[in-house]
Amino acid sequence: MTEYDLSKTIIPYLDRHLSFPLLAHLADAKLFSDKEVTAAQYELAKGTNMFDYAVNLFKQLFPDQEVPAEFDEKRQIAVSTNERLQQEAQAVQDVIENPDVAQALRQDKNQNLLYLKDNYNLTLDQITALYNFGQFQYSYGNYSGAADYLYHFRVLSTDNDLNTSAHWGKLASDILTGKWTVALEELNTLRESIDSRSAPSVLLSSGSSASSAAEPALMQLHSRTWLVHWSLFVYFNHPSGRTLLLETFLSPTYLNTIQTSCPWVLRYLTAAAILSRKASALPSSSSTPVSSRVRNAIREVVKVIQTEEYQYRDPVTSFLKELYIEFDFDAAQRELALAEKVVADDFFLGEFKDEFLDNARYLISEAYCRIHQKIDIADLSKRLNLSHDEGEKWIVNLIRETRMGADAKIDLEKNIIEINRPPLPVYQTIIEKTRGLALRTQALGAAAARSGQQSSGVAKSEALSPTVTVK
Repeated sequence: MTEYDLSKTIIPYLDRHLSFPLLAHLADAKLFSDKEVTAAQYELAKGTNMFDYAVNLFKQLFPDQEVPAEFDEKRQIAVSTNERLQQEAQAVQDVIENPDVAQALRQDKNQNLLYLKDNYNLTLDQITALYNFGQFQYSYGNYSGAADYLYHFRVLSTDNDLNTSAHWGKLASDILTGKWTVALEELNTLRESIDSRSAPSVLLSSGSSASSAAEPALMQLHSRTWLVHWSLFVYFNHPSGRTLLLETFLSPTYLNTIQTSCPWVLRYLTAAAILSRKASALPSSSSTPVSSRVRNAIREVVKVIQTEEYQYRDPVTSFLKELYIEFDFDAAQRELALAEKVVADDFFLGEFKDEFLDNARYLISEAYCRIHQKIDIADLSKRLNLSHDEGEKWIVNLIRETRMGADAKIDLEKNIIEINRPPLPVYQTIIEKTRGLALRTQALGAAAARSGQQSSGVAKSEALSPTVTVK
């Protein structure tokens, strides 16, 4: 199902090294021809220092042609560059690996640089050798070594631009080496760094340009867009990744980023909400506590899907739309059958296919039981795309494992499920409806107070400003 493949859409937001796993997955999934995938891999490999890999790809693409001599020339240059950078970096590494130096270093980077310069004649330019060598190692595929050098550089350097670049390189290296716990820590640190760079509040004069003031905000949006795509590697490999994805992507800042720059990420937001739904519905004693944002993720995601349908839709998002907006169980069943294939072919979601189907069936059962008091097991099994025996076993396990067991009873003689849900008292309904009223009123009052202060400040400044009479 090549029409639903997002690799071509996602790769422009990835480093070329992070793109190689996606292309390898496409080759295994046979979504595109081997020649197309190999050609894409070759185009990416040409821009790296992985010359042997590039030569092998060239031979696969052009078996009848001689390997260009430029590969040997580039290899010789790379070898000499590697030796030079290694010597420069080793001089710095020898100093910082000294136990006395390690004990003397403090949190203040400027103090550390002064100490290193006074005692070891080590300057900021020399420390930059760690960054250069780490970057070079990354370029030829030594991701573990690159992570070490970039980390040490970041600890010592005061250059904000190079530190940011080292952050991204360290994150990519941790992803490519599969160190998901370390990668999650690096991802959180990088996200905090990006979020802390708020656009400066500049008072625009008549001669200044609005675009120049908007530049920092635009750069921040671009950085968040790239971070969203890189974070998919971490969130779909870390054990708690799906919950963490919901916490991050449903926050107003990143939800706005997704809606503005990359609506296709809604597939992964939707999938994470579905994957987390059954766990969040379990009794609190049998599962780890989840936040209200995760517990209400389906509701929030459905709103976003409905809003952004004009920009993006696929079988995964359409499944929730048909189930919770249209309440069309037949259409939801058809979309789930398509979504199963989409999830199976997706690089990030493929390993979660069975879990995705299990949770999607739970959502169908939950919605179906909510609007029916008596349910034919055979009919519900059909809507879940299961045989009668499989459906009966699945429904029994579902009722046993979740809160539905308190309200649902199975009559095997009649082959039906009876839902006995006690009506909610009127006072409880009022409490639920007005639960957030005090908080919203307080927020509105605070906003009105701030607005009044700003208005009074403007009025005072106008009153104090001198009046110029033009004669």
